[in-house]
Amino acid sequence: MDDGVENLGVEAAKAELDRLHEALSAADIAYHQQDMPEITDAEYDAMKQRYLAIEVAFPQLKRADSLGEKVGAAPAEGFAKVTHAIPMLSLGNAFSDEDVEEFVQRGRKFFGREKDLQLDFTAEPKIDGLSASLRYENGVFVQGATRGDGAVGEDITANLETIADIPHKLKGSGWPEVIEIRGEVYMTHAQFQALNERSAATGGQIYVNPRNTAAGSLRQLDSSVTAQRNLKFFAYAWGFTSAPFAETQFEAVNKLADWGFAINPLMIRTASVADMLKHYHEIEVQRATLGYDIDGVVYKLDRLDLQQRWGFVARAPRWAIAHKFPAEQATTILEAIDIQVGRTGALTPVARLKPVTVGGVVVENATLHNEDEINRKDVRVGDTVVVQRAGDVIPQIVSVVDDEAHQAREKYVFPTICPACGSPAEREVNAKTGKLDVIRRCTGELVCPAQAVEQLKHFVSRNALDIDGLGDKQVTAFYEEGRILHAADIFTLAERDAKSLKRLKDQDGWGETSVKKLFAAIDARREPELDRFIFALGIRHVGETTAALFAKTYGTFEAFRAAAIAAAAHEGDAYESFLSVDGIGETVAQSVISFFGNERNQLALDALAAEVTPKEYVVRVSANSEVAGKTVVFTGSLEKMSRSEAKAMAERLGGKVSGSVSAKTDIVVAGPGAGSKLKKAEELGLEVLDEDGWLELVARS
Repeated sequence: MDDGVENLGVEAAKAELDRLHEALSAADIAYHQQDMPEITDAEYDAMKQRYLAIEVAFPQLKRADSLGEKVGAAPAEGFAKVTHAIPMLSLGNAFSDEDVEEFVQRGRKFFGREKDLQLDFTAEPKIDGLSASLRYENGVFVQGATRGDGAVGEDITANLETIADIPHKLKGSGWPEVIEIRGEVYMTHAQFQALNERSAATGGQIYVNPRNTAAGSLRQLDSSVTAQRNLKFFAYAWGFTSAPFAETQFEAVNKLADWGFAINPLMIRTASVADMLKHYHEIEVQRATLGYDIDGVVYKLDRLDLQQRWGFVARAPRWAIAHKFPAEQATTILEAIDIQVGRTGALTPVARLKPVTVGGVVVENATLHNEDEINRKDVRVGDTVVVQRAGDVIPQIVSVVDDEAHQAREKYVFPTICPACGSPAEREVNAKTGKLDVIRRCTGELVCPAQAVEQLKHFVSRNALDIDGLGDKQVTAFYEEGRILHAADIFTLAERDAKSLKRLKDQDGWGETSVKKLFAAIDARREPELDRFIFALGIRHVGETTAALFAKTYGTFEAFRAAAIAAAAHEGDAYESFLSVDGIGETVAQSVISFFGNERNQLALDALAAEVTPKEYVVRVSANSEVAGKTVVFTGSLEKMSRSEAKAMAERLGGKVSGSVSAKTDIVVAGPGAGSKLKKAEELGLEVLDEDGWLELVARS
């Protein structure tokens, strides 16, 4: 556990989590939208690891739209897109031995009904490179892709074919007719050093680290450049396969070796948590001598059938976790504190540092979280500060060197005026606790250009409406020129441009062809996926995961909007029904209700509705599923499965799990000890099943 997280109070941790959430969202736009990031891949991961470190330290604060459930980067525009038959998921993280013990205990609890069941786990180094998926048909390599956003990646077949570790034809026998082999592309330390020496000799760029260089090499449009980089590949997993080929993770990975792939020699299998942790610490000691970068150890449940039963949360498997190595530290000078204004008006302090190398990466900026955290650490401009990267990559200020010079400097005073518009910046009072919110927000809203521009950037971003050609720079320019002030203006841009005296095609950086492409990209998003549209609205506390949950629950935007408006009274069946959506708490519910209760937002939504028609959300399940679309409530004790496994069953078959019984409930599964929920179900005349009845229903579906 890093000291910066451990020493946070609960309120400070929540504020930091919220602020870092906004910072990560802003970084996503810069990192993914134009494939020309202003920060390195490692710096992007840095922010994400800090975020996850707080979630580990304060699990009660984990947001419904946790960014820990987000996967990868959007596909680059220079490559064809490849839809993964099975999504390439991310991993949850552990930051301490205790976290690993907790992970194993969760597994034992999940399978707790089977008392004699032995749970074996594999443990292997986590390679710090770029994930890739390789499709083989009849043993021949036919296509390779990056992870992308987990669902869609970049077609980099030609570049992957230059890597010697990737066989063009599988060796041996026994492989399925179609199989997607997955693993990590990386660059060795020796090759990285040689590349920098060659580049320096010709006056070229100096590369920052092997991971970024490997990622950049794989994204070269000219595969001959990739070939010169001498990249390597470790295979460790698989995606779609036309037939089973192993019963355990350990057996499967060793079969990959038989077929001609390099696998990591440090992978072991054990049923002992002590052995897992021992192996982790042994690898940590060897880390500097391996010749390639690793940033932790990955543990996976060994039996493949148990992996499927334990299942997934959002975009990560429950049955695997990455145990990250401890952070590294350095000291530097805090040269300035800048205030950034987010799309919700939050004022976020950012430390500008004298550049310092921490664990092989040059750090120039670090988060300061919020004004309470600045005051707690007594951070002052000009101070010598200890900088740390949690999870090996995150920039944060751990502490200040308290010397005479520090005491002589003026204390930092957090601004009470928005630097973007001059409006007052205030800390709201929590109606329930009567305490001040640690987040200070600009009150300007409509008159604050920072909020308007950031909201528009969010609306068109990759994970929202994903409008090609409308990136950060274009959104900012169009806002300043008055072409786009509100989201609906995006969809009337072409019509207004045709009548304008200052046609877009005549402006610097534009031409007739590029303008046509932009207008076509905008028109292509007039019927967006429902979950993307809900996420694009920028409702506080509603991230991708929560947006998808609302989309799945209500099916159409009209139904979602109507439910939120009906719940505005904060009482009665409508409000209870809104709160009963599994995974939605009062904070999210209040935020959504407030959003739809705002008259200005209603006008904006009406304007959008005239231009945009979100698609109905369709849950793809078996045609025979008797659970699809139905709301299920579990109550009482379950004797043949855990509550988590029962819930996973319902969701896998397209059902919706609720925590309360109402007239909208379809099935109540009641075990021994069922009380008020069972009574209410009987009063409402709902279908009630015991555990055996539920299992029979599942078996038929």
